This record gives sequence, structure tokens and C-alpha cells, in this order.
Amino acid sequence: MRAASLFVVLILAKVLTLAGRNASWSFPASLGYFWQDAAVALVAAAIDISLRRPRIGWAAYALVVGYAAINVPIARVLSSPLTWPMIHAARGPLADSIARYLDWVSFGAAGLVVAAGVGVSWLLRRQPQAVYAWVMVVAACVVIAGFRMASEYDTVGLDRNAITALVATPALPRVEASPLRRDWRVSPFASIAPSVTTGREKLVPARDLTQLSGAARGLNVLVVILESTGARYLKPYGAPDDPMPNLTALTHDAIVFDNAYAVYPESIKGLFATLCSRYPAFGVSAEQHADVPCAPIAKILGAAGYRTALFHSGRFRYLGMQEILERQGFDVLEDAGAIGGVVRSSFGVDEPSTVARILRWIDAQDSRQPFFVAYLPAAGHHPYAIPDSAPVVFPPATDSGRYRNALHYADAALGALLAGLKTRGIADRTLVVVFGDHGEAFGQHPGNIGHSLFLNEENVRVPYAIALPGRIKGELRVHRLASLLDTAPTILDLTGLPRSPEHEGLSLLRPGEPMALFHTDYSLGWLGLRDGCWKYLFEIDDGRSKLFDLCHDPDETVDRSGAHTDRVRAYHDRVIAWSAAERDLVLSSYTSRR
Repeated sequence: MRAASLFVVLILAKVLTLAGRNASWSFPASLGYFWQDAAVALVAAAIDISLRRPRIGWAAYALVVGYAAINVPIARVLSSPLTWPMIHAARGPLADSIARYLDWVSFGAAGLVVAAGVGVSWLLRRQPQAVYAWVMVVAACVVIAGFRMASEYDTVGLDRNAITALVATPALPRVEASPLRRDWRVSPFASIAPSVTTGREKLVPARDLTQLSGAARGLNVLVVILESTGARYLKPYGAPDDPMPNLTALTHDAIVFDNAYAVYPESIKGLFATLCSRYPAFGVSAEQHADVPCAPIAKILGAAGYRTALFHSGRFRYLGMQEILERQGFDVLEDAGAIGGVVRSSFGVDEPSTVARILRWIDAQDSRQPFFVAYLPAAGHHPYAIPDSAPVVFPPATDSGRYRNALHYADAALGALLAGLKTRGIADRTLVVVFGDHGEAFGQHPGNIGHSLFLNEENVRVPYAIALPGRIKGELRVHRLASLLDTAPTILDLTGLPRSPEHEGLSLLRPGEPMALFHTDYSLGWLGLRDGCWKYLFEIDDGRSKLFDLCHDPDETVDRSGAHTDRVRAYHDRVIAWSAAERDLVLSSYTSRR
């Protein structure tokens, strides 16, 4: 009876999660959405029968119903029940983001599930046992038929429920570690002429920028890593509005990369990839990456005579950031706690305070010694909070409008920092590199909200600009693929220093057409790459591949995997081997140091 009640409650929770979505409600599709709810009920029935301990059974029932209720408003927002990585990420710095969704709709949805848990069990207790049996027979039929239907309909992971999403994430590694080593960014189709690879002929051949090698020798280096800033929202990348006019002005005399990609759509692992020029591993926590051998750019520049510092408007205690940064070799590391200022959100402090702190640090340096400073603003992160005094340029009624206002606020801080360099007479002696750490999604694809859960263009394509005073006049557009993994080798090339053998990235000054690879493991497991015009995505959990021709379909609307099976097979083999190798590297490094 408890299992039958649980089946009904989980079905209700799933209906509430799917309500208002563009989900198919056909009978076959419904079986695909509900089969895991039925499976949990059957497992609960088997456990209940074997234990025959009513008190334990009722306690477990209450726990599962309560947890399912909590997950309904979460899944309605994020299109995913909680997974262990999501729980791990939901720490203090995200308190404001979480609080934003604590409204009456959320409480009402959760309360309805709890009420159903009480009411359904009360009703079923008054029914003959045959009714329970028939409910479980229906559940068994749903499992058998629904398992097959889930493979035919793209459920975007919403066939999972609160229990299966929680259990499957740690129980299934999804990617097996394997000690493979190769240049993962060489296309499987590199030997094929662009004219015969459909779509690639639209890409402009890669520019040779090797004449800029060493052009920033002895110059200061400023790196600005913009929080949650997707390329598609900015004027230089075709957006109708201009939320970041100072960044736009910077690009007028800069190298602008049209197709730059994050390695991982989350800040901490992305920062590891940027500073170390090493891929983060699939299914491995950010903290474990602190033990990976790497050649941090701050340590290399420090050894070459640079003073080094990193200032973050957020908090280092988020998701292992402290552990990673402590081993990067910066002379100075300061976050919101050390910087102070007007605290506007749980995630960090106001940007003007951070900019003022950076300029004070610059003022205290010996002008005869170059500096390397990294600035990590927090503006742009959900819940897109800005000070009351900040201008509201875009309609704040939607998340998209608030997000663009947050970008505008971050841009004002960038403008103040650049103006501060100019006032001090060092702007013409400072190499400036600006890029987004990852993008941000607003439902452009079903269920895609925020940044961490998917690998669509809105999640991983970012702005990337390099301004080199005196050497770059006018906007220099580069269409070749770039990865944030390439940042350290490119800065070293510009400053006349050699790339480390431990770097997996490449200098963006060198000609070539390497692929960009990326992954995410927050909820569903996704692996992906971009090769010329082609974008390949592989969902590990259900084995589904997707292939898009971005030169003709930049919004990723037409899956062409069925028409290009050879290409899909080659890309599938590449991302599987790549992710297995990187997982082995990180895990073996972590284990050897323990």
C-alpha cells in the first residue's frame, strides 16, 4: 500500500514539474516520462515486503515524499531534480539565488505533493489489497513500456525523479578513466579539404598572428574574466542591444575571436582550465583538481619577474575555489571578504570596491616591474543583483532584463578599471585580455536555464578579446575556434615566454583550425565539441547524439546526426576517449598525493 501510494505521489510530482512546459503528453511519451517513478515504487514495494517493519516503512515513505516535494519547485526552475553536484554547489554564496524562488507557487507545488502523500495513503488504506496489487501491476507495465519510450523521446532528463537523479549520479561514473594521451583537438576529418566537408567552407581560414609573438614583452598584463557572460548577448557578436559599451569600445582596437568556447560551463573548473591550461575532468569535484600537476600562468610570470595578483568580487569558499587558487602562485589573492565594500548579495561585493582595490594594489607596485593581475567580477551571476544606485537600462521585469542590467553594471566597472590605467599613464603599457568564463541560458532550448546543465551555444560560447596597445589598430576579427584553455599559452606567446609542456591549450597567435571540446556533469552528463561549422553533443546517460551545422543553423535547431552517421561516430569516439583520459589524469594525480 505504501508503494502504491508512492507511485501516485511521484506521478503527481512529475505532472507538476512538467506543467507549462512544451512536453508531449501523448500516451507513449507519458510512459517515457513516468517509467522511473514506477520503478522507484516497485523497488519500494520489494523493500517493504522484505523488511515487514511498518514503522521503518512509514518513516521512509515520509522521507521520500518530503524529498520529492522539495524537488518539484527546483525541477520546475532548473529542469532537473537535485543531483549530488547540484547539492554540493548549493552553498552559502548561492543563498540569494535560492531565496529568489521561494515564492507562493514553489510552496504551493511542494505542499500539494506533501498533501497528496498524506491523502493518497489515507484513501488506499481503506481499499482492498487487490487495489494495491493492481496499482503495482500498472507500475510494472509502465516500467517495461516506458524504458523503451524514453529512448525514443528526448525527455531532457525529466524522466528522472528526485530519487533516481540522486542515486544515479554517484553510483554510475558514466565515464571510465583510461590512460590515453593524444592531441584531442585535431579533427578526425583534418585531412579532408574544407570544400568537401559540408558547411566548413563558410569558415574564413585561420589568421596567422605569429607576428605578434613577443609584442607584449615587458608589458603589464590585465586579465578580466567576466562572470556568466555569453557572446550572444553582446553588440560585437550581433546582439541588437549593447549592455557592455566599454567592452564594445575595447574591441574597436583589439583581436576579437568570434568562436571562443568555455571548456566547462561553470566558474571554478573553468578557472582551473584557464589558469592551468588543462582540461577539468568529467565527474570529478573541483576540489580534487587542486592536486593536478600544472604549470600555472601566475607562477610562470612570477618567475619571469612579474608581480602577480588575483581579485575576486565573489567568495573563494565556493566549490573548491580556494583550494585551486592557493596553488596557482599568485603573490596576492583577495576575495569579497578581504576587499570589503557594499555587500549586495550572498555571492560577493560591489564591483567598484574591487576595482578600487585593484588600482590601489597597482599604485603600490614598483613601476619598473611589470604586473599580472586577474580581475574576476561577480556581477552577471544569478540573481543578477545590482546596487540601487546602478542605472537600470533594460526592463527589469524578466531574468533576461535583469541579467543585461547586471552585465551593464559589470561593464561600468570594467570601464572604470581601464580609465584608471589610463589616468595612471600605464594603459599603453598594459596587455588586456577579456573573456567570459561561460555563458547564460534563458530557455533558448527546452529546460536550459542558467549555465551549468547543458552545452548549447548560450552555455559555452563566450566573448574573447585581446587589446595590445600600439600593435593592434582597428578591430581584427578571427573566425578560428578558440578555447579558454588557450589563454595561458597565448599570453605567454605575447609576452615572449615559452609555453609549458604541461599546457594542453595552444597559442591563439598560431595558425590552425583546432577543435574546441567541452563537457558538463552537473545533472545529465554531456560531452561535446565544435569542429569547424560542426557542433556535436553526446548525452551520456541515454546515449543520444546530436549534430548541428552552426554555419547554417547557429541556433542549434536542426539535428543532422541521422544524415551524417560517419561524422557522429568519429566525434562520439573522440569525446569518449578524451573524457576518459582527462578523468584518469585527474584521479591518478589526486590518488597519488593522498
